[in-house]
Amino acid sequence: MTPSDASGAASAGRWSSLERPPLGAAALERALVTDGGLWTSVEVVAATGSTNTDLAARAAGLPEGAVLVAEEQTAGRGRLDRSWVAPPRSGLFFSVLLKPGDSVPQERWGWLTLLAGVAAASGLSRAAGVDAALKWPNDLLVTVNGEERKTGGILAERVGDGVVIGIGLNVTLTEDELPVPEAGSLILAKAAVTDREPLLKAVLRSLEQWYGDWRAAGGDPAASGLQEAYAADCVTLGRHVRADLPGGRTLTGTAEAVDADGRLVVRTAADEHEAVGAGDVVHLRSVR
Repeated sequence: MTPSDASGAASAGRWSSLERPPLGAAALERALVTDGGLWTSVEVVAATGSTNTDLAARAAGLPEGAVLVAEEQTAGRGRLDRSWVAPPRSGLFFSVLLKPGDSVPQERWGWLTLLAGVAAASGLSRAAGVDAALKWPNDLLVTVNGEERKTGGILAERVGDGVVIGIGLNVTLTEDELPVPEAGSLILAKAAVTDREPLLKAVLRSLEQWYGDWRAAGGDPAASGLQEAYAADCVTLGRHVRADLPGGRTLTGTAEAVDADGRLVVRTAADEHEAVGAGDVVHLRSVR
């Protein structure tokens, strides 16, 4: 497809909705692309399969700081190849290209997923007035009717000399539009703001700040304050969890910390500590 400004596509009226206005690409670029800033371009397309796939395919020819936003994703992806589908203009679906270069050792690039989570949670908390929390390693949670529900997810992919980070956030999804009952959205969490433009600007500005601090510290999660901030926002810590690990192995215990490599440290019933670097983590009810 040919990329286009979503505001132009919306004029055709196919998805016209006064409650879900289109994003203004020109206004976003004016606000976010500044001299000396991280963001170098902001492109908005009416629809695509996956912003991560599209940006990854073009990454070699783009400078760091390219941002691609879609009003609708038809083949959005989450971790473990899970799909991410939502009605047009009901959320924020975007990817960014980061190139830490030699200033950050590649073994620390794995922190970028957690960094994006901290940035998104803090940006949403400020702009939307909701208490956004993190579930290790890449889920964003909000509280709906007293229950924690997933309202967003993050997917980071290594591409050549950079990393493409995709973020998907449910903004105005109603109960009958949710893909699963456990999902949530900002509007269901009674967010003070559901206008997507200020929310997107807040998340990208927060991401720019956290990325700059992390990069200036050589990717050191402690020195940059990232490790402490992630632990403060992560509701997985202190919970009884089950980790479904690669190879079919299952680990249960109490999530106690996120270590210097971004791994979840779990204390088992045998009082042994194991660091989980990859897997699907489920919050379990506390055993008394």
